[in-house]
Amino acid sequence: MSVESPTLGGRLPGWPPFIRELDATLSVHSQYVLSGNLYDSFLAPPLEGTGPARLLTLRDLLWESLRSSGFSCMVVYDPVDGMQIHPDDGDEISEEAARAAERLLGKRKAADKPSLEALTRHLAAVARPSENVRAAFVIDSASRIARTPTDLEPAERDFFRFCAKLSRTARPVRVVGARPKPLYNPIIWLVERPGDLPPWLTADNENIREITIPRPHLGDRQETARLLARAFGVSDVGGDQVAAAACDAFAEQADGLTLQSMIEVTRLAKERNVDLADLPDAVRTYKLGVLDNPWSRGHLRRRVLEGERRVPERVIGQPQAVTKTLDILKRAVLGLSGAQATRSGSRPRGVLFFAGPTGTGKTELAKAITELVFGDEGAYLRFDMSEFSGEGSGDRLIGSPPGYVGHEAGGELTNAVREDPFRVILFDEIEKAHPRILDKFLQILEDGRLTDGRGNTVHFSESILIFTSNLGMYVLGDDITARPDPGTGVAPLRIRNIAPGMPYDEIEQRIKGAVADHFTEVLNRPELLNRFGDNIVVFDFIGPEAAQKIFDLQLANICRRVTEEHRLVLTVKSEPLATLREWCTAELDKGGRGIGMALESYFVNPLARALFDRELKPDEEISVTAIRREGSIVHLDLR
Repeated sequence: MSVESPTLGGRLPGWPPFIRELDATLSVHSQYVLSGNLYDSFLAPPLEGTGPARLLTLRDLLWESLRSSGFSCMVVYDPVDGMQIHPDDGDEISEEAARAAERLLGKRKAADKPSLEALTRHLAAVARPSENVRAAFVIDSASRIARTPTDLEPAERDFFRFCAKLSRTARPVRVVGARPKPLYNPIIWLVERPGDLPPWLTADNENIREITIPRPHLGDRQETARLLARAFGVSDVGGDQVAAAACDAFAEQADGLTLQSMIEVTRLAKERNVDLADLPDAVRTYKLGVLDNPWSRGHLRRRVLEGERRVPERVIGQPQAVTKTLDILKRAVLGLSGAQATRSGSRPRGVLFFAGPTGTGKTELAKAITELVFGDEGAYLRFDMSEFSGEGSGDRLIGSPPGYVGHEAGGELTNAVREDPFRVILFDEIEKAHPRILDKFLQILEDGRLTDGRGNTVHFSESILIFTSNLGMYVLGDDITARPDPGTGVAPLRIRNIAPGMPYDEIEQRIKGAVADHFTEVLNRPELLNRFGDNIVVFDFIGPEAAQKIFDLQLANICRRVTEEHRLVLTVKSEPLATLREWCTAELDKGGRGIGMALESYFVNPLARALFDRELKPDEEISVTAIRREGSIVHLDLR
């Protein structure tokens, strides 16, 4: 068991750690750079030592901690409002603060907006006081003082040079009363990112301490939820098990949100007359900006049940894959995806990994799911991951970082999900993506959110993510007759891992093994494989019976297209139909896509040639009476 240092941990128990760190180091650091979660509300103990905790802004939190150390005032400057004295009017000690500020800075006009030159004098007056007055100087929105931290105008450069010198020449102040030991009058910079200040200001400068303010953890959110329960008339959450469970669910659903956002969610819930137990719906509305939730529609369960009949008619020859996919979909509809985890509320609704031979219906099943759940294939979004094989190609998905071309445009993925979070997102041939992009997927699968290049958080908690892969079709082997790789001297040879006619159980075992080897041995991303879990759905080869059905379906599509485009009734006689069927289903290695390619070569091309040379009449009935091959050219006889 570790014992907390009396110096570093004895003061301000129960306060946020970053405040305790600042408070404990006031005797050794003259300036601080605070970055991160600046605009949140923060938990602080009650004033009298008993009762519920308080939620304070960062300015109020800083002032409360400084006042406990004997500070008389806190001067706050930002480029918009100029200089203000904290605490402001209305506080019981505001007169004392005004007198202390006047002793240090002299008389000032209301809403004083000093120039950088004047600001240096004010900073010097606080950091090197002529009287023993404890005061702090907070520079808010410091990221906006300079145009860029590396391209400073002369006045900006002189200002930061002075601040760097001031950090080394500041004078500790001793006062009678609380904490009589000498403490610096700190200058506190509030910046969005540490790099927003000139790097030479803080580099190798032990007088300036950088502190990152983190986002709230689960414990903070739980305590805040209990405070906010008072808005619903619950004063003692500890004595109400139902309210306590609702608060814990609220805190879990608020994963990724700030405490200030939880306050806003509560306000939103009150405006919509939402009960405490239904706060997760308000969280969803706040995160996603939508009121209608397709997952809560009463008819969705009926549609999924109907899908057990409709989907196999659309995705032919894959009974095992369709059944497993629908099982995972039912789990998503009930909100049970990842239910075994402690925190699962923010993860995607469903995650599927489709693996198996090409042309077997992986993309078609993804479209079928989209139509089934959302009633519109327009909610289907596809990314060909072969286009994201470069190291920097991930910027297309989430947007370029600040300072790069196209930063304002955002990312293709994040923009689409922000616009409509209820989507099926297909990442095709995931194994071709650059490994760094896979790290982004790891964050989505674990946390259900992603931060784009503009710093905005996008939530995937209502999306279905589908990854497809051809892994397992071939594996690497060694052959002494193969040409060796110049770098390693090893001769890799792709050998077939699965073949048509194998039992499905063996195909499933081999493909899952190849997928596991790829993520663990090749990519060194076993944690990503773990996120997929048992959601790997293996597709079988297209068998002869399924091939016949696919052929009939695609031929019917061709005849229907001819009717729609030219008002012709096209039929194929039995003899040419049997010949065409034999040609198109002879080789099934390429699956249904191969049947379509064969139909295009053996039927659509010669049909187009024959119709092009013919004068077409509306409502004319045309029959294909014969089909023959002359070399590589196919001819149709029409009547």
